[in-house]
Amino acid sequence: MSTEHSKRAARFIADAEKTSWHDATFWSVREKRDKMAQELPEWEDLREQASQIKKHTITHLADYLEQFSDCLESRGVKVHWAKDAAEFNETVLSILQSHGVKKMVKSKSMLTEECEMNPYLEQHGIDVVETDLGERIIQLLHQRPSHIVMPAIHLKREEVGRMFEEKGISKEKGNYDPTYLTRCARLHLRDQFMQAGAGMTGCNFGVAATGDCVVCTNEGNADMTTSMPKLHIVAMGIEKLVPDYKSLAVFQRLLCRSATGQPTTAFTSHFRQARPGAEMHVVLVDNGRSDMLADSDHWQTLKCMRCGACMNTCPVYRRSGGYSYTYFIPGPVGVNLGMLRDPKKYSDNVSACTLCLSCDNVCPSKVGPGSQIYVWRQSLEELGKADPIKKIMSAGMEYLFDRPALYTTALKFAPLANYVPDSCTHFGNINAWGIGHAMPEFAKKSFHELWKEGKVK
Repeated sequence: MSTEHSKRAARFIADAEKTSWHDATFWSVREKRDKMAQELPEWEDLREQASQIKKHTITHLADYLEQFSDCLESRGVKVHWAKDAAEFNETVLSILQSHGVKKMVKSKSMLTEECEMNPYLEQHGIDVVETDLGERIIQLLHQRPSHIVMPAIHLKREEVGRMFEEKGISKEKGNYDPTYLTRCARLHLRDQFMQAGAGMTGCNFGVAATGDCVVCTNEGNADMTTSMPKLHIVAMGIEKLVPDYKSLAVFQRLLCRSATGQPTTAFTSHFRQARPGAEMHVVLVDNGRSDMLADSDHWQTLKCMRCGACMNTCPVYRRSGGYSYTYFIPGPVGVNLGMLRDPKKYSDNVSACTLCLSCDNVCPSKVGPGSQIYVWRQSLEELGKADPIKKIMSAGMEYLFDRPALYTTALKFAPLANYVPDSCTHFGNINAWGIGHAMPEFAKKSFHELWKEGKVK
């Protein structure tokens, strides 16, 4: 049975050259991550600490949220609570309208993507301008991020250059030099910063003990977003909390090394109160996170720090692209987040995994995304989403393996399958896996026979 992911992936891999380029690009990021990890003898200890800190924090979330909000309010920051995406969007709109804001600049935030904030605000007359270069590019192209850290990395510079020409951002036709295009983007965004009435940032980490909202960027756009407008709004998922600075240090050492293979981000900004003459609001968003915490099989997904390392290493993501997934976050962690959001709607994505568990091995906070996908697959039957062909095959395998004599006989005659033409087996839904794959050749003697003959040890 073909899934929606497989259909989209087929369209992506039709361009073999771009597929190979996409694969190599993300594998190079994985290699940089490995180099950074190998330079720290304490790397595995840091991963374990991060996992335990997250486990502790999210299982004591109410206490830390109260501490965090109290710290912020003690310094004049206005804290809002949003139970879902609708309440979040309404809260942000209310803040903007009460200040007469018509244009808002914002740094990258996957939470606002999750809540579909941009189109909501635009429908209400608010111009929202993404200031992260990758996010701005895909915003102008009317696309969604194909990666949570590098949202426009699937695009080549020629594609960006042609779009900049069409939008009037680039004045030199045919000049696709990255340095030139970046300069054009800076000039374009500078005006947006000057004109905006409000700035919004996401929040990589919230420090409960101090009320710090920590934002990590490589472009400094979060600093510009909060330095020019008089109104600063922070959009933060409640799972982003860490207890204190000591805990933050662990994640700071892991985040950028895992995400982009850098020792740290170029800018790590702490916001704990409004600057003189300005106003700061923090919107704390649940949007299903409390339900995730109550899920005994998948609560660990809340430990994710959104570094994207699982995507960079995933052989399926690298060769099928971010847009092959039906949930807005692609890759292994996106499969799990989508299933937690709506398992029937996003069940197609669980097939986009080889269960190689490379993602488990690189995840800095030990979320175990691949292992969780395996658990999700076991629930497809009760969701009514199990592939009927696979169910028949599994029942047949169970019948065969429970009968040793039949199994031995089947092994003896298995080599006869080598003479069956592919045209008789590689077609339609009966053997969808066979399409695009060569049939394995059965050995003339089984491992059991070779073992009995003493030819293998």
